[in-house]
Amino acid sequence: MITAAPPKTRSWALPLVCLGAAVLYAWKIGDGQVGNTYYAAAVKSMTSGFTNFLFGSFDPYGVVTVDKPPLALWPQALSVLVFGYHGWALLLPQVLEGVATVFLLHRTVRRWAGENVALLAAVILALTPVTVIINRDNNPDTLLVLFLVAAAYALTRALDGGRKWLFWCAFFVGCGFLTKMLQAWIVVPALALAYFAGTAAPVRRRLLDLLAAGAVLAVSSFWWIALYDWWPGAKPYMGGSKDGSAWDLVFGYNGFGRISGQGETGGMMIMRNGQPEMSSFGGDPGPGRMFNDLVGGQISWLLPLAFVVLAVVAIRRPGHHAGWLLWGGWLLVTTVVFSFAGGIWHPYYTTAMAPAVAAVCAAGLALLWRDHRRTVLPAAIAVSAAWAFVLTSRDTSFHGWTRWAVLATAVAAIAWLVVAPGRRALAAGLVPLLLTPAVWSYAAAQSTSAGTLPAAGPAKGPGAMPPPPGPGGPRLMLAGGSDGTAKLSDEQRRILGYARAHGTEITLAVNADASTVAPFLIDSDELVIGMGGFGGRDDAPSLAQLDRWLAEGKLKFVLSGAGLPGGPPRGPVQEERRRWIERHCTVVDPAAYGGRSGPGSGPVRLGGANTLYQCR
Repeated sequence: MITAAPPKTRSWALPLVCLGAAVLYAWKIGDGQVGNTYYAAAVKSMTSGFTNFLFGSFDPYGVVTVDKPPLALWPQALSVLVFGYHGWALLLPQVLEGVATVFLLHRTVRRWAGENVALLAAVILALTPVTVIINRDNNPDTLLVLFLVAAAYALTRALDGGRKWLFWCAFFVGCGFLTKMLQAWIVVPALALAYFAGTAAPVRRRLLDLLAAGAVLAVSSFWWIALYDWWPGAKPYMGGSKDGSAWDLVFGYNGFGRISGQGETGGMMIMRNGQPEMSSFGGDPGPGRMFNDLVGGQISWLLPLAFVVLAVVAIRRPGHHAGWLLWGGWLLVTTVVFSFAGGIWHPYYTTAMAPAVAAVCAAGLALLWRDHRRTVLPAAIAVSAAWAFVLTSRDTSFHGWTRWAVLATAVAAIAWLVVAPGRRALAAGLVPLLLTPAVWSYAAAQSTSAGTLPAAGPAKGPGAMPPPPGPGGPRLMLAGGSDGTAKLSDEQRRILGYARAHGTEITLAVNADASTVAPFLIDSDELVIGMGGFGGRDDAPSLAQLDRWLAEGKLKFVLSGAGLPGGPPRGPVQEERRRWIERHCTVVDPAAYGGRSGPGSGPVRLGGANTLYQCR
């Protein structure tokens, strides 16, 4: 292992790393952004009642839930209840969870590989660009990663003979399941293999222990699913499901649908060989996905080093094999699943790889330093520096100077290691490995708009056109999402005021998908519902419910979104609502609320395809 640091330095090192991580994750989070507006709207609605809180209702009326279990949103809702509805109150739990993950990774790796390796792993995790940007956002991935690292910590305790810690490991994975469903289970094979290979108990006892842990995993994963499906009273419709059940969500849209892509929609338009087609948000599935233009800058900086380390471990089979099986298995299984997932898949999901990358690279550098300091270690640094040069060269306007700094420091460090491989030479070798990720992480900390699809690195808004990866390769046409500010226009505010002034219980029904409805829920105190479904799925109020609200006088105004008169339908749900609006509503003259209109312009357009209708 790397030579231990003096005790005085070591005692302050971890607090300093955690403090640095806290600064990266918390800097400027109070500057107006609310992160992913879909979840931010849900958090506001969840504070309006117990059932909304328990089931994660997207809207205050309790019509539909978000498309995941609400465990990741519960801390945010509690923070809002304590501090009020502010962007920083929404994001504060994310910051605390991110710092806790850095701390817990250190404690986990220390039990396996020693103090200095653990400190380096904590630094690598803290400086992973995708981890910095996701911990400044309110997506569920931050809490998922914390639970998975907690599971790894419990497993390392279980390897010392504490069977109860194996059950804690299963429990934490179950909590991860209730945070982001089946994605939490991706690491289960690595955890099980590490326990089976790393304990000295008889084979029968190990198998029985794993079976018992599987029972704990099942209970901790499915208790909320059963609670929702068997709830005897009124509850919101399960968002993202086809039949309103949580079970369908688990194994449909948020389960195997994410792997196979069957029945799922969502992505970006690309040009391939001159023809437009849809592609996943993270690029086409395949072995190169982790290194492409959309994903590479998020997580792949140290992947070449990690793969070199795992190859050396496979050949040399050093000691502490359970740790290598745990972290190496975590990294390999997650990389394969993410690379070949055919459904909706976002680059920020790769934050789940970051703890494994950090642990493998930190322990691997110690291994290479001990056994291959003049051969494999310099080669690994060279490969990593070359890859950093390639990544940075994709857009030299974004801190492009770092590619030359990485090359210069890599050459110096490699020469130093070959000629005089001392500890200072090893420290010099860390510079080209961590320089560009650190710069990108610093840049991410200056961002105030992580938004719906957070990503570190050069901004790619709508219409961004990065160069294709090769002749005939895909060229991005559309990317990005909400800027995380959720501010309504003045005209939209006038529409809300007009609807409120005319006495409705439900101020406004917005017939668009949830991402369009979210700013109305966030930026107003009115009772607003969404009636268009999310992405065309049937997770909106039923037509019977709309008829009932109409008959009771609760619903008088509808603001159209994409897919209504004046715009092409986006899916079967929006088409149903469009026909309902045509039967029951008439267009409101924009002059009534001070809207824009002009000769030949037709109904007023807000946000591209919005028109106010009054129900008859």
